[in-house]
Amino acid sequence: MFDGNWRVAVNRGLGPIGTALYRLGVSADAVTVVGILMAATAAVVIGSGRLILGLVFLILTGLPDALDGPIAKASGTSSIRGAFFDSVSDRLCDALLFGGVAWYLGANEPGHIFMLPVALMAAAMLVSYQRAKAESLGLDAKGGLMERAERFIVLGAGLAFSFVLIPVLWAMLVLTGATALYRFAKVWRQADSPPARRPVAPRARRERRPSHDRWRATYQARRATRRQTGRQPRRPPRRSRL
Repeated sequence: MFDGNWRVAVNRGLGPIGTALYRLGVSADAVTVVGILMAATAAVVIGSGRLILGLVFLILTGLPDALDGPIAKASGTSSIRGAFFDSVSDRLCDALLFGGVAWYLGANEPGHIFMLPVALMAAAMLVSYQRAKAESLGLDAKGGLMERAERFIVLGAGLAFSFVLIPVLWAMLVLTGATALYRFAKVWRQADSPPARRPVAPRARRERRPSHDRWRATYQARRATRRQTGRQPRRPPRRSRL
């Protein structure tokens, strides 16, 4: 939902910041690595029970994720390798953050409630996989109520108010599951329709051979010379019949 409605506006607003960071010598890959380090730190801090400080590092995790794209665009280094690295780092950061929450619940809550973030992480990975697989097939799987940006925002609210952390996680799990079902149905409908035919490009005219062009130029030059001099072309003598 956030990607479809606000992503373009956010990238446009962060464009000048990305240009400034690029001029300072900051690369997009370096910013992505910083985001991974912030996510690992947030996981450790959340697991140790300092949720407010974990919220701070959660915000610091989201900033590099938002800035690496504008920096790559400003530097003109957007590539398949960079897109792959960014996607892998997003999945790694999600796993670290949910792992930190599971660590915290396992140490502070009774029972098996610590499996709730694990189930949420599995649902989030399914949502991301659906989009990646659909795009590899030439289909569209964007959209849904609980994408990555929404998960960051809702998880931040749960960390800020710890007494609602578990209900927030349950709500995230339900909405993430609904997003997975929505994307599955969307891709299923697209795959059921016949693929659009690509327009056939007209055939290019066959180029003449260089030898043919030279022969034609020579013939035209000789013909022009005969017209100027009035000479007739020589004909081979006829053979006498015996």
